[in-house]
Amino acid sequence: MSELLTILDYQFFRHALAAAVLTSLLAAMVGTYIVSRKIVFIGGGITHASFGGIGLAYYMGLNPFMGAAVFGIMTALGIEWVSGKGNIREDSAIAILWSLGMALGIIFVFMTPGYAPNLMSFLFGSILSVGKTDLYTLAGFFLLTLFVFVVFFRPILYTAFDPEFAKVKGIPVRTYRYLMSVIMALAIVLSIRTVGIILVLSIFTIPQITAMLFTRNFALIIPLAALWGVTGSVAGLFAAYYMNIPSGASIIFFLTIQLILVKLIVTLHRQVQRRSG
Repeated sequence: MSELLTILDYQFFRHALAAAVLTSLLAAMVGTYIVSRKIVFIGGGITHASFGGIGLAYYMGLNPFMGAAVFGIMTALGIEWVSGKGNIREDSAIAILWSLGMALGIIFVFMTPGYAPNLMSFLFGSILSVGKTDLYTLAGFFLLTLFVFVVFFRPILYTAFDPEFAKVKGIPVRTYRYLMSVIMALAIVLSIRTVGIILVLSIFTIPQITAMLFTRNFALIIPLAALWGVTGSVAGLFAAYYMNIPSGASIIFFLTIQLILVKLIVTLHRQVQRRSG
């Protein structure tokens, strides 16, 4: 055990561990909203469209995550606006913005003078390179999101599950959905450093699906998703270091294995209960 914990002597690993925990806690809230509203495909559209912002930022010599945030927010608001107006089918709009964002990212990276930037960290994550500024940003946004969920929990819940009832209650449904779109976009972009564009959506869905094996209550799914997210992420991070494999892929692998094992245990437990009953 002492040999296992010696890795904690390294600052970069402590930063990575903190990032994994914060990302899991943030994803527990935002991911529960995504899964409950059944808009996982929208999350995928935001994730891949943000690549266009990364490419544009590289081309203009700006912070690539700032570019990803701008593109992510624009995509999220655009999809929400289209779904509200109904001029274009929502899935069609998502597909268009998804492919357009990836195409723009590739074009701008190709046009960037000098050596082409290494995109592996954006596609597959680079949690071991997380610095103090990244942690402060992630922690600040987590606290902001927590504040929004605590203060506006019922309006968020009503607008997610029953927008017609929310309108009758006088809740500005469109305003809350736009607010959640922005939070969803920023949460996804901030999580790219942890697991990368290709895999980021998994951390917003797998722990929630694991939690839903035990309950369908929105308020209870969030802490359970946080529990499964943190355990899977931490296990994946330690495994990535000692096995010298990509951290993002390792985290998602452990989250998936965890889901399968929990599903098997829950299924066996229910079968035993039926037989004994």
